[in-house]
Amino acid sequence: MHIFKNRQKKFLSPSKELFDSMIGEGMEIHGRVVVYKSIRIDGSVFGSVEIPDGKKNITVAIGVRGKVFGDVKAYRVLIGGRVEGNVYAVERVELHTNANVTGDITYSDIGVEPGAEVVGLLMKRNGRKRELADAGKLIKKIQEAKN
Repeated sequence: MHIFKNRQKKFLSPSKELFDSMIGEGMEIHGRVVVYKSIRIDGSVFGSVEIPDGKKNITVAIGVRGKVFGDVKAYRVLIGGRVEGNVYAVERVELHTNANVTGDITYSDIGVEPGAEVVGLLMKRNGRKRELADAGKLIKKIQEAKN
């Protein structure tokens, strides 16, 4: 009888998202990316990744080898790789084991696995009616107060 078994617990259940677009591991994009359907990023993006105002149920997922050097704005944001910029999620942010975020995160709901790293502020949205722009204004005020 084994009292202490080596159990591996999975804190966040696997995502059942369907991705219409993908930026592959060997791909690099420079500039602003506007997505109208869910996207998975396994390559590098040098610029912001965002959804148009008013769009819902669009997920931006950054894979373990994915890198975004800019802000990420979406309904749901799943991070397994690296983000150097602010993250704004209307609904949920998931930070998986290898996630590395240097920037502030605004969310309604958040899941963080052990091993995920954040250098920045975590800010919970007050109600679902606040717009992403409000989160940006709040971050700007906090940054001004730091100076």
